[in-house]
Amino acid sequence: MHGKICPQCCGEQREVTLDCPSECPYLLQARQQARQQAREHASTHSHNHNERPGPLDRQVDGQAWFRDLEIPEIEISEHFLYEREELILGLSFALVKSVRAERSLAGHSLAGLSLADLSLADRPLMDRDLIAALSSLAKSYQTLVNSSLIYEPQTSNLAHQSIAREVETMVREFREAEEKQLGYNRLRDADVLKALVFLLRMGLARTSGRPKSRAFVDFLFAQFPEKQSAIAGPEDAGSRIVIP
Repeated sequence: MHGKICPQCCGEQREVTLDCPSECPYLLQARQQARQQAREHASTHSHNHNERPGPLDRQVDGQAWFRDLEIPEIEISEHFLYEREELILGLSFALVKSVRAERSLAGHSLAGLSLADLSLADRPLMDRDLIAALSSLAKSYQTLVNSSLIYEPQTSNLAHQSIAREVETMVREFREAEEKQLGYNRLRDADVLKALVFLLRMGLARTSGRPKSRAFVDFLFAQFPEKQSAIAGPEDAGSRIVIP
């Protein structure tokens, strides 16, 4: 706002009409309070990785932007999370790359950019963009797993298309890396589906549910600092992930 704002407007319009900076102390305080409330709610209700997160029921201006979101009802075990940690982190990094690529476009001169790039540079990616793209990808892989048919949901949203392409590129390179390292490919489409659904549920649990929320985006950024390489080899001591 580049000026003062009253507490009521801050509380009501935060991440709704106001594009709040991630470092805003009031925004950080609100996120901390929301997470505390979520923990208190979880402590009084049985929960696991397969429950739908609370933000699904949150509404902004009387309309829940999660209302039409499709989330495959599949079980995700602790064993899967441990066994496929590298895949989950790889997909997370793909999401981070898509957001950083968009921010890089926004930081450069618009001269010479294609119409698609101009559209991506026009608006920063929010939680809802990542969540919508993950939901679309999960639906596609669910169809592939259940019927062996390749289904590509139609969307005119260029941002969602860009995110999906980054994720699909990572999956392809992950398969190629396994083939090179192991001599065969053991990554199943069902594993990709579970990893996508896990990230989708994580995104729903992290976001505030408001249209301009970037809580999930900021969480992912914290896992992959920009100055720290996310690419590691098996020879790197202490490495938790191998990302092609």
